Amino acid sequence: MKWCYAWALYGDDDATLDDLFEAVETLEDTERIARRVLGDAHPTTTGIKSHLRDAQATLDTFLDARDMESSEDE
Repeated sequence: MKWCYAWALYGDDDATLDDLFEAVETLEDTERIARRVLGDAHPTTTGIKSHLRDAQATLDTFLDARDMESSEDE
């Protein structure tokens, strides 16, 4: 359930910076629990890892865009 919540947060085109941070934190926690309970190679764990990578990439893109905007303003 948390996995779906995080996906909804980072998958939203109008996601805020707080949404993206929350999505990454939620997926980090969920991945850690899934790895401990199901194991590293379990399909659920690997799926969560994939979503975590996507969420982190989305956050990085957001931060890069924000940095570009602030450097253009200077």
